[in-house]
Amino acid sequence: MPKPAPFSTPPDQLLPLEAQAEHGELLALIANADEAYHGLDAPVMSDAEYDVLRRRAEAIESLFPHLKTSGLAAKVGAKAQEKFAKVRHRVPMLSLANSFSREDVADFEARIRSFLGLGAAEPVILTAEPKIDGLSLALRYERGRLVQAATRGDGEEGEDVTINAGTIADIPHQLRGDVPAVFEVRGEAYLGHADFAALNARQREAGEKEFANPRNAAAGSLRQLDASITASRPLRFFAYAWGDVERLPADTQFGIVQTFKGWALPVNPLMKRCAGVDEVLAHYAAIEAMRAGLGYDIDGVVYKVDRIDWQQRLGFVGRAPRWATAHKFPAEKATTLVEAIDIQVGRTGALTPVAKLRPVTVGGVVVSNATLHNADEIARLDVRIGDTVVVQRAGDVIPQVVDVVMAQRLAGAAPYAFPHVCPCDLRTPVAKETTAAGIESVVRRCTGEFACPYQRIEHLKHFCSRRAFDIEGLGDKQIAFFFEKGLIKEPGDIFTLAARDAMPGNLQRIQNYEGFGEVSTRNLFAAIEARRTIQLERLIFALGIRHIGETTAKMLARNYGDWASFDAAAMRVAAGDVEAAAEMDAIDQIGETVIDAIRSYFSESHNRAIVDRLASELTVIDAEQAAKDSPVAGKTVVFTGSLEKMTRDEAKAMAERLGAKVAGSVSKKTDLVVAGPGAGSKLKAASELGIEVVDEDGWLTLVGG
Repeated sequence: MPKPAPFSTPPDQLLPLEAQAEHGELLALIANADEAYHGLDAPVMSDAEYDVLRRRAEAIESLFPHLKTSGLAAKVGAKAQEKFAKVRHRVPMLSLANSFSREDVADFEARIRSFLGLGAAEPVILTAEPKIDGLSLALRYERGRLVQAATRGDGEEGEDVTINAGTIADIPHQLRGDVPAVFEVRGEAYLGHADFAALNARQREAGEKEFANPRNAAAGSLRQLDASITASRPLRFFAYAWGDVERLPADTQFGIVQTFKGWALPVNPLMKRCAGVDEVLAHYAAIEAMRAGLGYDIDGVVYKVDRIDWQQRLGFVGRAPRWATAHKFPAEKATTLVEAIDIQVGRTGALTPVAKLRPVTVGGVVVSNATLHNADEIARLDVRIGDTVVVQRAGDVIPQVVDVVMAQRLAGAAPYAFPHVCPCDLRTPVAKETTAAGIESVVRRCTGEFACPYQRIEHLKHFCSRRAFDIEGLGDKQIAFFFEKGLIKEPGDIFTLAARDAMPGNLQRIQNYEGFGEVSTRNLFAAIEARRTIQLERLIFALGIRHIGETTAKMLARNYGDWASFDAAAMRVAAGDVEAAAEMDAIDQIGETVIDAIRSYFSESHNRAIVDRLASELTVIDAEQAAKDSPVAGKTVVFTGSLEKMTRDEAKAMAERLGAKVAGSVSKKTDLVVAGPGAGSKLKAASELGIEVVDEDGWLTLVGG
């Protein structure tokens, strides 16, 4: 082996992938020198040169501890990491809304036209491309060099898999051509069918568990703590989107993806620009026809508005862009037997019947449970224990029973009697709800509230879920275990767990239980401590108040700004304060249903005590206001009358992007009213309250639109 050229870059200036590559080269050189010196008695370098290599390798290992081996002459490759570091996405990795029919796709285009105020003659150009069934991955390039790779995670925060991603042959370490100083490429890591079959063959030969489908195999491969395992599995990658960027290289979706191709990034060759619904549906049909022969899994076709300026105007609703949708392929079906019908109790007390099935493979996944939704659905289908049923599964949707094969019904099969009491030990009565309009709900709920152990466990699971507190190591099984042992009965108990565990004379030390060693217990306490500081919207969502999902929680957080203000408003509403309820009702997208849910939740003394004990353990981060430097950040804005240069929805979206709070009615807390032609009572109210009023041109001048 020739003597190595000097390594010129100081170790503390190496990027992670550069460090990994150089470390591997150094170990190979050192191992070769050791073999030549000790085994062959034929040195290939001087002692001084050998010492330089070792010192440099040790310096790299001190800066990149995950590269340490059991000795510098040990096997080349990165030591398995103990855990992945977290990466906060500078631009959230959000999900897509789904479409399932021609009508859904037509509605998608119609919403775009309505939002943007487009005429019937204005063409809406969409891109259409296969929806890869793999694992979302964000690749950050700086000056064209790959510096970080992260999984999607919960959309806000993912895991750092830079070293693992660097082993994927499709992912270039250095982009070609004129690349912006910062560009985050997003795409999908996946396994092809042939590679998946070969991987499972190796798993069988090694006596190890086989993977259920290529998607699970890809996800498991990318998230290996030992990067050499990832390297041994032939993962592939398609690039199709972007996140944090210095600048965009084109003004259309299609143009940017084609630029990716010029940068040496792999893009899907089936991506196509289409004019309107008929063309995208034709391309959908063409892709579906060739689906079996593609060599990799897809579960639909993604449509995106091609013009980037239109994407920016359309913005987002909840966790999904208005300018994109995933047109899913029809659900796959199979037949099997119903062996039993169990009742599950959710966190809101809803009783959901679940068919326990003889295991059957549907869409590449073994299914043994399928939802029956509610008592009315059981009655409609007339599902009975012992029936042969048709089960379907579409994408990530929970498997469901869609039909009963009556010709195969067993003689004497009795109709299913839906329970009138909760299956918990309390045997609490079950009741149907009646809406404000006097309509009886199909959902039956346990009336036990927090006294019902099922509901308490489900509340805790929701509290720790990915989009709430997201506490690593505190999954459903662990929560059920701690609840059973009496260690966690309510959310606040989670944050006192470590202190109670360390108390002298404690006979319930967690590490004494099977499955909880010293390291895992320490990691759990660290994960809990890391979540002691939480964003306001996550806390509101985590409380599990009925009818308050992520989007509603964000609206409430944005409006009230901090925990003290929201808590005070909620208590005023619970106490029957009409003005507080009216102020809450004025928040855009907040109505009586949400207000009633908040009133009910906070008026219950048991809930109030739980919230107080929890809040005393937390540091709550105030709601983030987008574009804090904008002239309307933090202000409450009301739009009234007709708008001529943009639609009402577009104006609201613009205001929210700039950090404003959009209200549906005028109150003394309103800061600005934007009034167009035809403004009526809201304009009058603004005048009476002395609130600033501007027209549409004034609004655009104010915000620089």
